[in-house]
Amino acid sequence: MTEHFATRPGWEWWITLYFFTAGLAGGLYVLATIFRFRGTARDESLARMGFMWAFPLVVLCGVFLTIDLGKPLDFWHMMINTTPGAGGLNWKPWSPISIGTWALLVFSVLSFISFIFAYSMERRARAGDTDLAPPGFARIFNVLGSIAGLFLASYTGVVLSVSNQWVWSDSWAIGALFVASGLSASAALMAWVGRARADASTEARLQRADGYFALLELVALVLFFGTLAMAGALGHTLHGIYWVLWILVVLSLIPPLRALGARAQAAGGAVSALVVIVGVLLMRIAVIFSAQY
Repeated sequence: MTEHFATRPGWEWWITLYFFTAGLAGGLYVLATIFRFRGTARDESLARMGFMWAFPLVVLCGVFLTIDLGKPLDFWHMMINTTPGAGGLNWKPWSPISIGTWALLVFSVLSFISFIFAYSMERRARAGDTDLAPPGFARIFNVLGSIAGLFLASYTGVVLSVSNQWVWSDSWAIGALFVASGLSASAALMAWVGRARADASTEARLQRADGYFALLELVALVLFFGTLAMAGALGHTLHGIYWVLWILVVLSLIPPLRALGARAQAAGGAVSALVVIVGVLLMRIAVIFSAQY
């Protein structure tokens, strides 16, 4: 059995919401980029919607993280060195917290640039302009932003794994679990709010993509529980009410997994999307809170 020598970090609701919105923001940005590069001309409207949603969500990430600091007005200390006699950027490559702070900043800048492009194109589309192909340099930002978005979504899980806290440090699968679930929730959200922009073929592709992401999430869940069992920490994450949360998380995978069947359209709808999104939030609640009692 693994031994732990750390006091609980006291990460609760603000950090939970930060991890949740980071997965959504990164996932939406990645999906929007895929639709821009691999979709049809009609899919460009869905891509613009993804970029316009990703930036407000990443802003919420920063808000939640800043509030959790306890002294919100000192948030800039995480980026600027305030040590007497020192100065410059507060970049510590050996610190997961420092890496995460800068990853959030980089993704925020890239998603803001993409938001501006998408909003400008959306206004042109509503004015009747049909020539809405994004400029080549906008695609460069999309690629860089997707890399940063995937990193941010996985970082939220990896930063737990590199701690010395019960449950978190007992599994190397949390990063994969957070990425897969973030992409699943993002696909569900995009299919839900983007139905007016998507034709039947695009909606079916989104639902199938959500199904594959849910399948990856299920595999990551098996690895997560397996590694916890080997470390003797499985009971720790299943104590009290948390075993109920885990059952709800598994049940929330059913709607997207059904989309992998022959009749993908039967799995769609607002209720199914909400079930997926709530399940992803419950999973983060179970991971973060169960380790800290």
